[in-house]
Amino acid sequence: MKPYIRKVQYHETDKMSVAHHSNYIKWMEEARVDFLDQIGYGYAKLEEDGIISPVLTVECEYKKPLRFGDEFEVLPEILEFKGIRLVIGYTFSSNGEVIATGKTSHCFLTPEGRPIALKRQFPEFDAVLKSLIVS
Repeated sequence: MKPYIRKVQYHETDKMSVAHHSNYIKWMEEARVDFLDQIGYGYAKLEEDGIISPVLTVECEYKKPLRFGDEFEVLPEILEFKGIRLVIGYTFSSNGEVIATGKTSHCFLTPEGRPIALKRQFPEFDAVLKSLIVS
């Protein structure tokens, strides 16, 4: 998988030109959308198939600040998937240094809010997710 590459925009910074902490959550989502596109199961396809995937939890640990104009990359990886709950880890880095790490967890639901068993209803998607779990 290719990492998601981005630059800190001026409007994402505070008075000290440091990227505001809330942006990391948005960047995780951007990286997740890109990741799903890369594996052939982008949000448009999932929604077309009747799958929604809400965020259940979000964590972020900040190690070094990013500033206006800094280019950085976010590498999402599947940490856990057992058919119902998906946990994605994110490593933010810039110039070879880890800037932050994060994690989100998700489930899969019908548009009516009922849980979906991917293994039964979408076996190819289930298999792709399981094949990408990092050990």
